[in-house]
Amino acid sequence: MPVRKIPKNYRNVTGIAAHRKAEGQAMFESTLERDFITLLEFDPTIETFEVQPLVVDWVDDKGGAHGYTPDVLATFKLHDHHSKVLYEVKYRSELAQHWSELRPKFRAAVRFARSHGWRFKIITEVEIRTPYLENAKFLLSFVRQGPAEEAHMDMLDEQIRQSRNTTPAELLGRIFQDEWNQARLLPSLWYMVGTRQIGFDMDTKLTMNSPIWSLHK
Repeated sequence: MPVRKIPKNYRNVTGIAAHRKAEGQAMFESTLERDFITLLEFDPTIETFEVQPLVVDWVDDKGGAHGYTPDVLATFKLHDHHSKVLYEVKYRSELAQHWSELRPKFRAAVRFARSHGWRFKIITEVEIRTPYLENAKFLLSFVRQGPAEEAHMDMLDEQIRQSRNTTPAELLGRIFQDEWNQARLLPSLWYMVGTRQIGFDMDTKLTMNSPIWSLHK
């Protein structure tokens, strides 16, 4: 569970996001944190994450005791073990404006993470606000809903195996001629893209004319 409650904030957007991978409530204090949580939820290498999971104790140059709460602790799925990363989510302007105040906290977090065999990482809007995020937001709703019909997935899989490289528009057109039936296939197509059953460059904006491909050799 988070170690502290997030108060109402009239400068930033605050709230609680519903995510399956979250341990406890996925609370956020800004839209940037909310977007980062979306990326964690969508990332297939992330097993779980926890928002504001712990307090890092540190002492300043004058001997004063302080506590610092990182934003997120994420657990990655690896082949033979798990890896954990502590994240701090900040706008670059915040880092520049308050660096002298933030630096000792971050140093303490680095030491704390290393002592546990983890890593500490600062992440900003430059890494978060990308085409990947927009694709993740779009595809997550289809991933959560699941495919409309398994028969649709079978048709899509068979056709993309034959064509290997295509686009969503071309793939649907090869299965059905009429637009109504093509539209019925779309939820399953986006589900397969979102669950990495169909290949797509996540760093480019997803459209009906984006290159997609079969992941089966």
